[in-house]
Amino acid sequence: MTGSATEQPTKPGKPGVPREFRLDFFRGLALIFIFLDHIPSNALNWLTIRNFGFSDASEAFVFIAGYSAVLAYGRRLDVNGFVFVAARIYKRCWQLYVAQLLLFMVFTAQVAYTMEKFNNPMYSEEMGIVNFFNEPHITLMQAILLKFRPTNMDILPLYIVILATFPFVLLGLRHFPKCVLLISGLVYLATSRFAWNFPTWPDGTWLFNPLAWQFLFVLGAAAGVAHGRPWMRRFRAWVVPLAALYLLFALFVVSTWHFPFLEIYLPDRLESMLYPIDKTDLSPLRLVHFFALAYLVILAVPADSRLMKWRLLQPVIRCGQHPLEIFCLSIFLSFAGHMLLVELSDTLAAQAAVSVAGIVLMVAAAYYLGWYRKLEKSAVAGRGA
Repeated sequence: MTGSATEQPTKPGKPGVPREFRLDFFRGLALIFIFLDHIPSNALNWLTIRNFGFSDASEAFVFIAGYSAVLAYGRRLDVNGFVFVAARIYKRCWQLYVAQLLLFMVFTAQVAYTMEKFNNPMYSEEMGIVNFFNEPHITLMQAILLKFRPTNMDILPLYIVILATFPFVLLGLRHFPKCVLLISGLVYLATSRFAWNFPTWPDGTWLFNPLAWQFLFVLGAAAGVAHGRPWMRRFRAWVVPLAALYLLFALFVVSTWHFPFLEIYLPDRLESMLYPIDKTDLSPLRLVHFFALAYLVILAVPADSRLMKWRLLQPVIRCGQHPLEIFCLSIFLSFAGHMLLVELSDTLAAQAAVSVAGIVLMVAAAYYLGWYRKLEKSAVAGRGA
């Protein structure tokens, strides 16, 4: 959710490089998957990656965010210096914070209207905002502190916290990359060992633990700094089969969740070693699954792939170019879709219609945002002339 990311050479600081549409595509695909996953009892979310392995679209989203952050801010480090880059990053943090508060207020109003319209208090429980109606003054204060969040509104606070540390991470990756990765990895391991997490209100902890998920973000940033180096292909001969085998293993384990008759083929001892596959603290099984999948995908779809010029993929790419706006829109659309399925019809056709309609609206919004951005640039260029 950084701004527009451009492809960057190995060492940040060289301007005039083309945009990497592959990043936009996979970020847009992650946004669509997140939207589908946020609609309860939606048959189309069977198409998302969470049903085929341990990780889901969240891992892709956070990793790409780290990678994109280097592309968005790394070039400025040499040109403008640390203070300027830090100021820009904290400006972005403020924008994300304001977006989170606005999203909270509008989403709460959307749920409240739906409850009143259909006389159905179930929605406040499902969306996790009962406390807002019981103690609005306290809940609002806790929301401002990012300690109270409705359902599906956890990823922006995660990104705000992680991005707040990024000026120092970026500087460290430029000069001491191994030290940064070591510290990040140790924090990740200690988080799981000592159960570190941030508290939420009225009880519980963050769904996306920033102390754990920062590791994936930092790995994404490190990949952005190392962009263009041939390190991935050095180990291709043995990493590819290992990655493929791990993905097949994860697919089998996940299949036992949906088809219980397969559980007899999963040894009890192995099962006890696997679980829990925790999302909050980013289980190593999820982390390895994401990188196994990402490695194969990156080899199959290089940065200069002609697929990225395919017209059918352009709507997804457009969504990926406006991640913050499209994500916020998807929150409203996913709840609206859930409401329609509950109040009108939950047939398979209705689920498909709601899902497709939501994606179409997301794409339409992305095209509008792209058009408006070009209009703004033209106006600025005209004044400059």
